[in-house]
Amino acid sequence: MHNMTSEQIQTVSELTLSIKGVLEVTFPFVTVTGEISNLRCPYSGHFYFTLKDENAQMKAVLFKPQQRYLDCTPKDGMAVICRGRISLYEARGEYQLIVDVLTAKGAGALQLAFELLKRKLAAEGLFAGERKRPLPRLPEKIALITSPTGAAVHDFLFMAQKRFAAIPVEIIPVRVQGAGAMEDIIEAIILCNARGENDVIVICRGGGSLEDLSTFNEEMLARAIAGSRIPVVTAIGHEIDFTIADLVADFRAPTPTAAAEIVVPVRAQLETQLQNLSSRLAKTVMERLAIFRRLIEAHKKVLGDPTSLLDQFRLSTDHALASVQFSFSTAIYQRQLALARLSQLLASHTPQQRLEHQRQRAHGLRRRLLQAMFNRQECQRTAFARNAAILHAVSPLAVLGRGYSIVQQNNGDVIRSCTEVQLGEAISITLAQGRIGCEVKQIISTKDYKLH
Repeated sequence: MHNMTSEQIQTVSELTLSIKGVLEVTFPFVTVTGEISNLRCPYSGHFYFTLKDENAQMKAVLFKPQQRYLDCTPKDGMAVICRGRISLYEARGEYQLIVDVLTAKGAGALQLAFELLKRKLAAEGLFAGERKRPLPRLPEKIALITSPTGAAVHDFLFMAQKRFAAIPVEIIPVRVQGAGAMEDIIEAIILCNARGENDVIVICRGGGSLEDLSTFNEEMLARAIAGSRIPVVTAIGHEIDFTIADLVADFRAPTPTAAAEIVVPVRAQLETQLQNLSSRLAKTVMERLAIFRRLIEAHKKVLGDPTSLLDQFRLSTDHALASVQFSFSTAIYQRQLALARLSQLLASHTPQQRLEHQRQRAHGLRRRLLQAMFNRQECQRTAFARNAAILHAVSPLAVLGRGYSIVQQNNGDVIRSCTEVQLGEAISITLAQGRIGCEVKQIISTKDYKLH
């Protein structure tokens, strides 16, 4: 069963006020089209009417100060487009539309140039939501770019003073219509960005026709707004179709009054929120402290006397320390033994010992090389002598030494047969010792020689 005492019980007024706050926060500005019916204008001068279509209807009110921006007189049966805020009338518990802008439905051919430029800039991403910056929650200084003689400046200042009078508003006077208006506004935006003294810029002017608002549909002004480092809020005219400046701006308000409500917070609400947050914070801290106290008490019951646990921890710590010290000592001793072994091994492989070993090895190789060279030389000497003896045995000089001779003609040709010489021919005979010149006296062939 639901316990009604577990939640706060509200009065009808409190609940209605809460619902009103939800509606106004959830639907800060809406644009609605419909037909006017039951139009009333009492002595107060406000317009009360019903906005309806074929399936539904809602209450609406257009207060007298906003009627200065009307471009047509509301009548029953008129199709209109309304821009405003959803609120709740507490006395009757009825929600209604508080109209800031009302215009006859349909703009005709006047929108053609607007739509062409709108499509061009949209294709470049100047209207994209991700490039728009949030407005400061509590601005330190507001720059208001507007005509100093128009009704818009008074509406904005009146609402700003009403909501938070301590926030300074700097009025930058410009022309908002006609020749030079665009240049004035662009120059004012550039000035605000160069100085850096303002953290939000508001551009506003009163109502007028589409021709009157043509300055705010210029491409150069749109690019100046898009290039501003400071967030820009526009509150231009009372046409339902936004101007190009409205689409490029970081936020668009339908009227100067609405712009002040967007930019300037209500001081009383901020103070109330601060008090509520402070109360909630204090309550949360107290609740957390109470929870921690209960947890401490519960842990005390489980743990018992902390001093006995502390003694146990001391003993455990001493044993652990002794074990660690023993482990360290053992590890150090083992490392020392390993270091000694490595030192011995390193000493046996010192560069001096390796050098001496290599020197001895080189000396042995040198002896072996010399011995091999000597043996090789003796072998070569013996072979040379043997070959020399063989050559000497077959040498012509050796043959001559055994009593043989060489017979030659005067031209040096060796005579091998008796047929190669003639009687009386001069020949020479080479002996082992010298040479003899002779003359052929007799020729005896081998056949005759054998017979004899």
